[in-house]
Amino acid sequence: MSIDDRLAELRIVIPETTAPVANYVTARRTGNLLFLSGHLGKRDGAVVAGAVGDGVDTDTAYDLARRAAIDLLGTARATLGTLDEVAVIKLTGFVRSAPSFTEQPAVVNGASDLLVAVFGPERGRHSRSAIGVAQLPLGAAVELEAIFEVVGALASG
Repeated sequence: MSIDDRLAELRIVIPETTAPVANYVTARRTGNLLFLSGHLGKRDGAVVAGAVGDGVDTDTAYDLARRAAIDLLGTARATLGTLDEVAVIKLTGFVRSAPSFTEQPAVVNGASDLLVAVFGPERGRHSRSAIGVAQLPLGAAVELEAIFEVVGALASG
């Protein structure tokens, strides 16, 4: 089954990619690695701002991480032309956290669960960091960045 077929089965629609808001690129490939810049948690195309544990609850933040992971997939597909020959290597999740909030891993699970559901355990399971921070760009509650490996025929291209 292709990844696009799997996305359709999961009823996941990948939105159009957006241009960077500063002097950087959203994806950079070196050899067989694709580095994906930070993607913010959005709802209906708008960044959701706030601190998790103070105005944004864990379930909402989980969904924002899931949505940011979908945006990562969109950037990877726009860069490579397909997701069929991709494996997830590393995911880093930044959670704008209230001072007493300690459930950053539960938030970033929104992205990890999505990536494993899309790619399966062999290509979707990844190393990960879940980091609580005082502030993120635009006041966002969640930001993700990732490293994907290009495998198969695309690896030699």
